[in-house]
Amino acid sequence: MDQTVAEAEGYFGAGGILFFLVIAALLVIPYWKLWQRTGHSGWWALLMLVPLANLISLWVLAFKEWPALRGR
Repeated sequence: MDQTVAEAEGYFGAGGILFFLVIAALLVIPYWKLWQRTGHSGWWALLMLVPLANLISLWVLAFKEWPALRGR
């Protein structure tokens, strides 16, 4: 069954982009704050948008030494 132009626009049109941006913000913002609180760069949070890299970055966060705790 062929997709019509209207169906394709529904997936990739303004509504689809808006949905992606909302989901991206819901993922990235909390992880940005988490990385910053541990003393790392918040830019690590962008890896939450990359499949498999998001899992690896969580393992790095869990087992890497946190610069924020070095002085304690």
